[in-house]
Amino acid sequence: MAISIDLKAPETRTAFGEQALAASPASARAASDERPSLIGLSRDELGEALGAIGVPHRQVKMRVAQLWHWLYVRGVSNFSLMANVSKELREKLDAAYTIARPEIVTEQVSVDGTRKWVLRFPAKGAGRPVEIETVYIPEEGRGTLCVSSQVGCTLTCTFCHTGTQRLVRNLTPDEIVGQLLLARDRLGDFPDAATPAGAIVPSEGRLVSNVVMMGMGEPLYNFDNVKTALAVVSDGEGLALSKRRITLSTSGVVPMIEKTGAEMGVMLAISLHAVRDELRDELVPINKKYPLKDLLEACRAYPGLSNAKRITFEYVMLKGVNDSPEDARELVRLLKGIPAKINLIPFNPWPGSRYECSAWDEIERFADYVNQAGYASPIRTPRGRDIFAACGQLKSESERLRKKDREALEAAAG
Repeated sequence: MAISIDLKAPETRTAFGEQALAASPASARAASDERPSLIGLSRDELGEALGAIGVPHRQVKMRVAQLWHWLYVRGVSNFSLMANVSKELREKLDAAYTIARPEIVTEQVSVDGTRKWVLRFPAKGAGRPVEIETVYIPEEGRGTLCVSSQVGCTLTCTFCHTGTQRLVRNLTPDEIVGQLLLARDRLGDFPDAATPAGAIVPSEGRLVSNVVMMGMGEPLYNFDNVKTALAVVSDGEGLALSKRRITLSTSGVVPMIEKTGAEMGVMLAISLHAVRDELRDELVPINKKYPLKDLLEACRAYPGLSNAKRITFEYVMLKGVNDSPEDARELVRLLKGIPAKINLIPFNPWPGSRYECSAWDEIERFADYVNQAGYASPIRTPRGRDIFAACGQLKSESERLRKKDREALEAAAG
């Protein structure tokens, strides 16, 4: 069975009986904190922030290097821990800025070791606090963090739970980078930090070794913030994740694909799921704007594309919808000439979904065909289904609760 984690705070219960956290003074402050964050800033922006609180120009470069090291190598979340920064400057920094992590609403651990955090971010402007979900997937030899880029989504893909939630807003660079920092905190992936007893993590190397922009939202509809965040994540003197270990997944925002390769240089994944326009129009409605022909042309032109840097095509297996031998043959035909691999994803059900997962023998038959055609096509074993952390299942907790409340009111009125 899945478990929830005691984070040393008084417990409350959500409507689903999951363990949640009563806000501690620190998390309550974080939820209402109006100080700008230093997390996710470029070095130049960090220098400007230091200049704004009176750091002399001749010291800025040195101070930026100090802060960068403390934030992204040592992983501190409190200015008071920056031992080689003067007390006076630490106090000025704390008065003007924050480096706090997102507030954890719930933390759940699946039977397979997958972890899901519901995270709350402070209100922006006249808005209100928002929540997203972030997922950690441990596997042999690597640990992958699935990061969200938006609160909700506009794309309404019919097999995706997130698509049933309206878009609230884009996440900012500090909120995107903050998901990685929090995961490394909770897993003990910073120097001198301890990994939780019994946690399922890679046996050696970095515990968060890969990042996939495959959480809530469409990353290419939040291009500038995602680009800024991933530049921080891949910086060699900080978090230092290779761009080959960062994958951005898009449903097919064709005009932004070339720009992604040229300006971000990360690995690309395409949320494909159908091989005919009429079906993809239904499953992935953005296809009506950018049909398969245009999408595949953009993939062929992706900067840096090679056998060493292949595009991943994600294909969710839906019973009686897209899993026939004819679909497999057409998929191979469509991808001819594109250095690619295909991830076959057994459909992960969620409340109210109208689809079923393909039978396992159908999935294996499909995989055999595309493998024989020369495409590496692993079947992505469902992870975290018991805590709704699998592909296509993410949706913010507050949105789930609002839906449950609406249904309860409708039932009472009925």
